[in-house]
Amino acid sequence: KLKNQLKRLINAPSSDDIALLKNTSEALSVVASGIKWRKGDNIVSSNEEFPSNRLPWLAQANKGVEFKEIALNQPDKSPEEALIEACNESTRLLTISSVQYGTGKRMDLKKLGEFCNENYILFCVDAIQSLGALPFDAQEIHADFVMADAHKWMLGPEGIALFYCKENVREQLELHQFGWHMVKDVGNYDSKDWQISETAQRFECGSPNMLGIHALSASLSLIEEIGIENISNNIFNNCMYIIELLNNIENIQFLSPTEEPHNSGIVTFNIDGTSMPGLYTKLMKNKVICANRAGGIRFSPHFYTSKKKIDKGLEVLNSII
Repeated sequence: KLKNQLKRLINAPSSDDIALLKNTSEALSVVASGIKWRKGDNIVSSNEEFPSNRLPWLAQANKGVEFKEIALNQPDKSPEEALIEACNESTRLLTISSVQYGTGKRMDLKKLGEFCNENYILFCVDAIQSLGALPFDAQEIHADFVMADAHKWMLGPEGIALFYCKENVREQLELHQFGWHMVKDVGNYDSKDWQISETAQRFECGSPNMLGIHALSASLSLIEEIGIENISNNIFNNCMYIIELLNNIENIQFLSPTEEPHNSGIVTFNIDGTSMPGLYTKLMKNKVICANRAGGIRFSPHFYTSKKKIDKGLEVLNSII
């Protein structure tokens, strides 16, 4: 059931393309360690990635692979143009977050995916900051790999994650974990002959996290009942309302995009002359849930966050700055 729900969430061709892993880091590591790298290959990414989408690629340096961290804020260039221009004939893979965890910058995944598809470059998307919040179409963006933990916008528990692997690239990943659950004839425990599963189940080494599976399935049932378009609209409306209120604060600076096409469900800001770590501590003590990210304060309201709660949070913010 859960794999079919995830298939619908990302518009995968088949539930056979989906594996259930422990977290985003594990899925990224499966890809990074599974590709048969050639000395001189390079990987293109941004300089804003969460460590999960940085460390597995940096670990390939001993194979002669370069990891290129490209600045997304460049004069007269969109973030997508900056990434595309960094690719060359040695680029094997482009990996990017659908939404940057700190700045909330939303990427034009379709533009990046079309470029990668046309230039025989593998396209990997860390979607943890958008799945469950924004519409996502793995086929439309030509993604080869998509991964995301359940515990962010999907409202699930930790310890369970989606890993989508496109069928025609599955054989390109060398396996480094083996166990009873990744074989073709998974129920035949007495067989001495074994074959690797033809589906993405090949990436599921052992016993699945059944508690996490049932919990995430329940969360996705709620998301499907409400509808991802309705959820997305509510989130954007909440963010625009927060931006409108924050604009009344003197010396406010937005670190996240506030308009299409790069805005998202994250609003990050700082206030000139104010300590952001200190402000974060005060906000949390006053039960305003936020994060200290990218040199500022990050607000990320979900679809169910009421304007009453937003008003209260901004009232607290104004009282302590």
